[in-house]
Amino acid sequence: MNLNVAYPPESLIHLSPAEIDQRIAAVRQKLGPRLLILGHHYQQDAIIRHADVIGDSFGLSRAAARSEAAWIVFCGVHFMAETADLVSQPAQKVFLPNPDAGCSLADMADIGQVTRAWRRLTSAFGDELLPITYINSDIALKAFCGEHDGLVCTSANARAALEYGWSRRKHILFFPDQQLGRNIAVRMGVPLEEIELYNPRGILEPSQITRARLILWNGFCCVHQVFSVEQITALRKRLPELKLIAHPECPFAVVQQADYVGSTEYIIRTVSESPAGSVWGVATEQNLVRRLQARFPDKQIILPSEREPRCRTMAMITPVHLLFQLESIARGALINQVIVPDELRAPALRAIERMLEL
Repeated sequence: MNLNVAYPPESLIHLSPAEIDQRIAAVRQKLGPRLLILGHHYQQDAIIRHADVIGDSFGLSRAAARSEAAWIVFCGVHFMAETADLVSQPAQKVFLPNPDAGCSLADMADIGQVTRAWRRLTSAFGDELLPITYINSDIALKAFCGEHDGLVCTSANARAALEYGWSRRKHILFFPDQQLGRNIAVRMGVPLEEIELYNPRGILEPSQITRARLILWNGFCCVHQVFSVEQITALRKRLPELKLIAHPECPFAVVQQADYVGSTEYIIRTVSESPAGSVWGVATEQNLVRRLQARFPDKQIILPSEREPRCRTMAMITPVHLLFQLESIARGALINQVIVPDELRAPALRAIERMLEL
Protein backbone atom coordinates (compact mmCIF):
# COMPACT_ATOMS: atom_id res chain seq x y z
CA MET A 1 0.00 0.00 0.00
CA ASN A 2 1.38 3.41 -1.04
CA LEU A 3 0.46 6.64 0.74
CA ASN A 4 0.57 10.13 -0.77
CA VAL A 5 1.77 9.09 -4.22
CA ALA A 6 3.62 11.92 -5.97
CA TYR A 7 6.00 12.45 -8.88
CA PRO A 8 8.80 14.97 -9.56
CA PRO A 9 7.70 18.38 -10.87
CA GLU A 10 8.98 19.89 -14.10
CA SER A 11 11.31 22.17 -12.14
CA LEU A 12 13.38 19.14 -11.08
CA ILE A 13 13.20 17.21 -14.32
CA HIS A 14 15.13 19.90 -16.19
CA LEU A 15 18.05 20.05 -13.75
CA SER A 16 21.47 18.91 -14.95
CA PRO A 17 22.97 15.70 -13.47
CA ALA A 18 25.52 17.79 -11.57
CA GLU A 19 22.81 19.99 -10.06
CA ILE A 20 20.80 16.94 -9.03
CA ASP A 21 23.82 15.35 -7.33
CA GLN A 22 24.62 18.59 -5.50
CA ARG A 23 21.08 18.94 -4.19
CA ILE A 24 20.96 15.27 -3.13
CA ALA A 25 24.22 15.75 -1.21
CA ALA A 26 22.86 18.88 0.46
CA VAL A 27 19.61 17.29 1.62
CA ARG A 28 21.42 14.16 2.80
CA GLN A 29 23.66 16.31 4.96
CA LYS A 30 20.60 18.10 6.35
CA LEU A 31 18.78 14.85 7.24
CA GLY A 32 21.93 13.24 8.65
CA PRO A 33 21.75 9.85 10.38
CA ARG A 34 17.96 9.99 10.47
CA LEU A 35 18.08 8.98 6.76
CA LEU A 36 19.08 5.60 5.29
CA ILE A 37 19.27 5.13 1.50
CA LEU A 38 19.24 1.52 0.30
CA GLY A 39 20.41 0.68 -3.24
CA HIS A 40 19.74 -2.63 -4.95
CA HIS A 41 22.56 -4.16 -7.03
CA TYR A 42 20.51 -3.74 -10.20
CA GLN A 43 20.24 0.03 -9.84
CA GLN A 44 22.12 2.35 -12.18
CA ASP A 45 25.40 3.88 -10.98
CA ALA A 46 23.77 7.31 -10.69
CA ILE A 47 21.65 5.88 -7.83
CA ILE A 48 24.23 3.55 -6.30
CA ARG A 49 26.64 6.43 -5.67
CA HIS A 50 24.13 7.90 -3.21
CA ALA A 51 23.31 4.63 -1.37
CA ASP A 52 24.37 4.05 2.22
CA VAL A 53 23.99 0.29 1.78
CA ILE A 54 24.13 -1.73 -1.45
CA GLY A 55 22.81 -5.29 -1.61
CA ASP A 56 20.17 -7.74 -2.75
CA SER A 57 16.52 -7.48 -1.78
CA PHE A 58 16.61 -9.35 1.52
CA GLY A 59 20.06 -8.11 2.51
CA LEU A 60 18.78 -4.56 2.20
CA SER A 61 15.69 -5.38 4.24
CA ARG A 62 17.93 -6.76 6.97
CA ALA A 63 19.90 -3.53 6.84
CA ALA A 64 16.63 -1.67 7.33
CA ALA A 65 15.77 -3.88 10.31
CA ARG A 66 19.13 -3.15 11.95
CA SER A 67 18.99 0.58 11.29
CA GLU A 68 17.75 3.22 13.70
CA ALA A 69 17.09 5.72 10.89
CA ALA A 70 13.71 7.42 10.95
CA TRP A 71 13.38 7.46 7.15
CA ILE A 72 14.38 4.52 4.95
CA VAL A 73 14.45 5.27 1.22
CA PHE A 74 14.50 2.00 -0.75
CA CYS A 75 15.91 2.34 -4.25
CA GLY A 76 14.57 -0.94 -5.54
CA VAL A 77 11.10 -2.13 -6.48
CA HIS A 78 7.81 -2.32 -4.64
CA PHE A 79 8.00 -5.77 -3.05
CA MET A 80 11.39 -4.89 -1.59
CA ALA A 81 10.05 -1.76 0.11
CA GLU A 82 7.14 -3.82 1.47
CA THR A 83 9.54 -6.33 3.01
CA ALA A 84 11.62 -3.52 4.52
CA ASP A 85 8.50 -2.01 6.09
CA LEU A 86 7.54 -5.44 7.42
CA VAL A 87 10.83 -6.04 9.25
CA SER A 88 11.59 -2.45 10.35
CA GLN A 89 10.41 -0.82 13.58
CA PRO A 90 6.89 0.71 13.79
CA ALA A 91 8.24 4.24 14.13
CA GLN A 92 10.39 3.94 11.01
CA LYS A 93 8.98 4.98 7.64
CA VAL A 94 9.88 3.31 4.34
CA PHE A 95 9.69 5.09 0.98
CA LEU A 96 9.90 4.02 -2.66
CA PRO A 97 11.03 7.03 -4.73
CA ASN A 98 9.02 5.98 -7.77
CA PRO A 99 5.73 4.29 -6.80
CA ASP A 100 5.50 2.77 -10.30
CA ALA A 101 8.67 0.70 -9.82
CA GLY A 102 7.18 -2.77 -9.63
CA CYS A 103 8.42 -6.24 -10.58
CA SER A 104 7.09 -8.18 -13.57
CA LEU A 105 7.97 -11.48 -11.87
CA ALA A 106 6.09 -10.55 -8.70
CA ASP A 107 3.11 -9.50 -10.82
CA MET A 108 2.86 -12.96 -12.38
CA ALA A 109 1.09 -14.33 -9.31
CA ASP A 110 -1.61 -12.55 -7.33
CA ILE A 111 -3.51 -13.59 -4.24
CA GLY A 112 -6.71 -14.38 -6.14
CA GLN A 113 -4.95 -16.75 -8.54
CA VAL A 114 -2.95 -18.44 -5.80
CA THR A 115 -5.99 -18.88 -3.57
CA ARG A 116 -7.90 -20.55 -6.42
CA ALA A 117 -4.92 -22.79 -7.20
CA TRP A 118 -4.59 -23.71 -3.53
CA ARG A 119 -8.23 -24.80 -3.35
CA ARG A 120 -7.83 -26.86 -6.48
CA LEU A 121 -4.57 -28.50 -5.44
CA THR A 122 -5.59 -29.23 -1.86
CA SER A 123 -8.60 -31.10 -3.23
CA ALA A 124 -6.01 -33.56 -4.59
CA PHE A 125 -3.34 -33.35 -1.88
CA GLY A 126 -5.39 -32.68 1.24
CA ASP A 127 -3.16 -31.38 4.03
CA GLU A 128 0.06 -32.65 2.39
CA LEU A 129 0.68 -29.40 0.48
CA LEU A 130 2.89 -26.56 1.71
CA PRO A 131 3.32 -23.15 0.02
CA ILE A 132 6.65 -21.39 -0.49
CA THR A 133 6.92 -17.97 -2.07
CA TYR A 134 10.03 -16.39 -3.47
CA ILE A 135 10.75 -13.05 -1.82
CA ASN A 136 10.04 -11.49 -5.24
CA SER A 137 6.30 -11.53 -4.54
CA ASP A 138 3.47 -9.39 -3.25
CA ILE A 139 3.03 -9.04 0.51
CA ALA A 140 -0.36 -10.77 0.27
CA LEU A 141 1.38 -13.93 -0.98
CA LYS A 142 3.85 -13.81 1.89
CA ALA A 143 0.90 -13.54 4.26
CA PHE A 144 -0.80 -16.47 2.48
CA CYS A 145 2.27 -18.61 3.15
CA GLY A 146 2.34 -17.52 6.77
CA GLU A 147 -1.30 -18.56 7.19
CA HIS A 148 -0.73 -22.01 5.63
CA ASP A 149 2.42 -23.10 7.51
CA GLY A 150 4.62 -22.03 4.60
CA LEU A 151 7.49 -19.62 4.29
CA VAL A 152 9.39 -17.14 2.14
CA CYS A 153 12.71 -17.89 0.46
CA THR A 154 15.46 -16.01 -1.33
CA SER A 155 17.66 -17.28 -4.14
CA ALA A 156 20.37 -17.87 -1.51
CA ASN A 157 18.28 -20.11 0.77
CA ALA A 158 15.77 -21.69 -1.63
CA ARG A 159 17.39 -25.10 -1.10
CA ALA A 160 16.96 -24.85 2.67
CA ALA A 161 13.36 -23.71 2.18
CA LEU A 162 12.56 -26.71 -0.02
CA GLU A 163 14.20 -29.05 2.50
CA TYR A 164 12.08 -27.46 5.22
CA GLY A 165 8.93 -27.89 3.15
CA TRP A 166 9.52 -31.55 2.31
CA SER A 167 10.37 -32.34 5.93
CA ARG A 168 6.80 -31.29 6.80
CA ARG A 169 4.70 -32.11 3.73
CA LYS A 170 4.90 -34.44 0.72
CA HIS A 171 4.21 -31.71 -1.83
CA ILE A 172 5.22 -28.07 -2.29
CA LEU A 173 3.54 -25.30 -4.26
CA PHE A 174 6.33 -22.87 -5.21
CA PHE A 175 5.62 -19.43 -6.65
CA PRO A 176 6.04 -17.21 -8.55
CA ASP A 177 9.38 -18.11 -10.21
CA GLN A 178 9.38 -21.49 -11.94
CA GLN A 179 13.07 -21.21 -12.92
CA LEU A 180 14.35 -20.78 -9.38
CA GLY A 181 12.23 -23.66 -8.09
CA ARG A 182 13.18 -26.03 -10.89
CA ASN A 183 16.89 -25.17 -10.91
CA ILE A 184 17.32 -25.57 -7.16
CA ALA A 185 15.21 -28.75 -6.93
CA VAL A 186 17.10 -30.48 -9.75
CA ARG A 187 20.42 -29.56 -8.15
CA MET A 188 19.05 -31.21 -4.99
CA GLY A 189 18.52 -34.42 -6.97
CA VAL A 190 14.77 -34.16 -7.58
CA PRO A 191 13.91 -35.81 -10.94
CA LEU A 192 12.19 -33.62 -13.52
CA GLU A 193 9.39 -36.22 -13.58
CA GLU A 194 8.49 -35.17 -10.04
CA ILE A 195 8.24 -31.48 -10.94
CA GLU A 196 5.16 -30.05 -12.67
CA LEU A 197 4.36 -26.59 -13.99
CA TYR A 198 1.07 -25.08 -12.88
CA ASN A 199 -0.51 -22.68 -15.34
CA PRO A 200 -3.32 -20.78 -13.62
CA ARG A 201 -5.01 -20.43 -17.02
CA GLY A 202 -4.48 -24.04 -18.06
CA ILE A 203 -5.38 -27.53 -16.93
CA LEU A 204 -3.24 -29.89 -14.87
CA GLU A 205 -4.36 -33.48 -15.11
CA PRO A 206 -5.02 -35.36 -11.84
CA SER A 207 -2.34 -37.94 -12.72
CA GLN A 208 0.22 -35.14 -12.99
CA ILE A 209 -0.87 -33.59 -9.72
CA THR A 210 -0.59 -36.74 -7.65
CA ARG A 211 2.93 -37.64 -8.78
CA ALA A 212 4.41 -34.12 -8.41
CA ARG A 213 6.55 -33.43 -5.35
CA LEU A 214 7.04 -29.87 -6.54
CA ILE A 215 4.44 -27.77 -8.33
CA LEU A 216 5.85 -24.61 -9.90
CA TRP A 217 3.96 -21.48 -10.72
CA ASN A 218 4.21 -20.38 -14.34
CA GLY A 219 6.24 -17.22 -13.63
CA PHE A 220 9.72 -16.01 -14.58
CA CYS A 221 12.10 -13.03 -14.45
CA CYS A 222 12.15 -11.22 -17.79
CA VAL A 223 15.72 -10.02 -17.23
CA HIS A 224 17.19 -13.49 -16.82
CA GLN A 225 15.33 -14.99 -19.78
CA VAL A 226 17.60 -13.20 -22.27
CA PHE A 227 20.45 -15.68 -21.71
CA SER A 228 20.65 -18.63 -24.10
CA VAL A 229 22.61 -21.85 -24.50
CA GLU A 230 23.54 -20.83 -28.05
CA GLN A 231 25.27 -17.66 -26.88
CA ILE A 232 27.09 -19.51 -24.11
CA THR A 233 28.24 -22.23 -26.52
CA ALA A 234 29.62 -19.59 -28.88
CA LEU A 235 31.46 -17.91 -25.99
CA ARG A 236 33.02 -21.18 -24.85
CA LYS A 237 34.31 -21.88 -28.36
CA ARG A 238 35.94 -18.45 -28.45
CA LEU A 239 37.13 -18.56 -24.82
CA PRO A 240 37.70 -22.18 -23.70
CA GLU A 241 38.90 -21.00 -20.28
CA LEU A 242 35.59 -19.22 -19.57
CA LYS A 243 33.70 -20.07 -16.40
CA LEU A 244 29.96 -19.40 -16.48
CA ILE A 245 28.26 -18.23 -13.30
CA ALA A 246 24.49 -17.89 -13.47
CA HIS A 247 21.71 -16.62 -11.28
CA PRO A 248 19.14 -19.39 -10.60
CA GLU A 249 16.40 -17.24 -12.16
CA CYS A 250 17.99 -18.06 -15.53
CA PRO A 251 16.34 -20.68 -17.78
CA PHE A 252 16.92 -24.31 -16.83
CA ALA A 253 18.97 -25.07 -19.96
CA VAL A 254 21.31 -22.16 -19.20
CA VAL A 255 21.78 -23.18 -15.58
CA GLN A 256 22.58 -26.72 -16.71
CA GLN A 257 25.48 -25.24 -18.69
CA ALA A 258 26.80 -23.17 -15.80
CA ASP A 259 29.94 -23.91 -13.80
CA TYR A 260 28.57 -22.01 -10.80
CA VAL A 261 25.02 -21.12 -9.82
CA GLY A 262 23.94 -18.81 -7.03
CA SER A 263 22.40 -15.64 -5.73
CA THR A 264 23.56 -12.13 -6.51
CA GLU A 265 25.74 -12.04 -3.41
CA TYR A 266 27.17 -15.47 -4.29
CA ILE A 267 28.03 -14.23 -7.79
CA ILE A 268 29.81 -11.15 -6.41
CA ARG A 269 31.74 -13.18 -3.84
CA THR A 270 32.79 -15.90 -6.29
CA VAL A 271 34.05 -13.48 -8.93
CA SER A 272 35.73 -11.32 -6.27
CA GLU A 273 37.67 -14.26 -4.85
CA SER A 274 38.80 -15.63 -8.22
CA PRO A 275 42.43 -15.12 -9.32
CA ALA A 276 43.63 -12.37 -11.63
CA GLY A 277 43.33 -13.36 -15.27
CA SER A 278 40.12 -15.36 -14.71
CA VAL A 279 37.58 -15.31 -17.51
CA TRP A 280 33.94 -15.11 -16.43
CA GLY A 281 30.60 -15.15 -18.16
CA VAL A 282 28.18 -13.63 -15.64
CA ALA A 283 24.52 -14.33 -16.41
CA THR A 284 22.58 -11.73 -14.48
CA GLU A 285 21.46 -8.09 -14.68
CA GLN A 286 23.77 -5.78 -16.61
CA ASN A 287 24.32 -3.04 -13.99
CA LEU A 288 25.76 -5.57 -11.58
CA VAL A 289 27.96 -7.12 -14.26
CA ARG A 290 29.30 -3.77 -15.41
CA ARG A 291 30.21 -2.79 -11.87
CA LEU A 292 32.10 -6.07 -11.54
CA GLN A 293 33.94 -5.25 -14.77
CA ALA A 294 34.94 -1.84 -13.42
CA ARG A 295 35.91 -3.24 -10.03
CA PHE A 296 38.10 -6.06 -11.39
CA PRO A 297 39.98 -4.82 -14.47
CA ASP A 298 42.47 -7.68 -13.98
CA LYS A 299 39.73 -10.21 -14.87
CA GLN A 300 37.79 -10.68 -18.07
CA ILE A 301 34.11 -10.41 -17.18
CA ILE A 302 31.57 -10.84 -19.96
CA LEU A 303 27.81 -10.49 -20.27
CA PRO A 304 26.92 -13.74 -22.10
CA SER A 305 24.00 -12.26 -24.01
CA GLU A 306 23.49 -10.35 -27.24
CA ARG A 307 20.33 -8.82 -25.78
CA GLU A 308 20.33 -6.33 -22.93
CA PRO A 309 19.68 -7.99 -19.53
CA ARG A 310 18.35 -4.80 -17.97
CA CYS A 311 15.76 -4.52 -15.22
CA ARG A 312 13.54 -1.80 -16.68
CA THR A 313 11.36 -1.44 -13.60
CA MET A 314 14.42 -0.97 -11.37
CA ALA A 315 15.55 1.74 -13.81
CA MET A 316 12.34 3.66 -13.13
CA ILE A 317 14.01 5.10 -10.04
CA THR A 318 16.18 7.93 -11.33
CA PRO A 319 18.26 10.58 -9.54
CA VAL A 320 15.39 13.03 -10.09
CA HIS A 321 13.01 10.69 -8.24
CA LEU A 322 15.53 10.27 -5.43
CA LEU A 323 16.03 14.01 -5.12
CA PHE A 324 12.29 14.68 -5.06
CA GLN A 325 11.84 11.99 -2.39
CA LEU A 326 14.59 13.36 -0.15
CA GLU A 327 13.58 17.01 -0.46
CA SER A 328 9.97 16.06 0.28
CA ILE A 329 11.05 14.29 3.46
CA ALA A 330 13.17 17.29 4.46
CA ARG A 331 10.18 19.63 4.24
CA GLY A 332 7.88 17.20 6.09
CA ALA A 333 5.93 15.91 3.06
CA LEU A 334 5.99 12.13 3.48
CA ILE A 335 5.25 11.08 -0.10
CA ASN A 336 5.43 7.58 -1.58
CA GLN A 337 5.46 5.84 1.77
CA VAL A 338 5.05 2.05 1.58
CA ILE A 339 3.02 0.50 4.40
CA VAL A 340 2.11 -3.17 4.84
CA PRO A 341 -1.62 -3.40 5.69
CA ASP A 342 -2.25 -4.38 9.31
CA GLU A 343 -4.20 -7.51 8.39
CA LEU A 344 -1.24 -8.87 6.38
CA ARG A 345 1.58 -7.90 8.71
CA ALA A 346 1.45 -10.73 11.26
CA PRO A 347 1.07 -13.68 8.84
CA ALA A 348 3.65 -12.27 6.41
CA LEU A 349 6.11 -11.80 9.26
CA ARG A 350 5.54 -15.44 10.32
CA ALA A 351 6.56 -16.58 6.84
CA ILE A 352 9.70 -14.43 6.99
CA GLU A 353 10.55 -15.65 10.48
CA ARG A 354 10.28 -19.29 9.38
CA MET A 355 12.83 -18.52 6.69
CA LEU A 356 15.15 -16.87 9.20
CA GLU A 357 14.97 -19.96 11.43
CA LEU A 358 16.41 -22.19 8.70
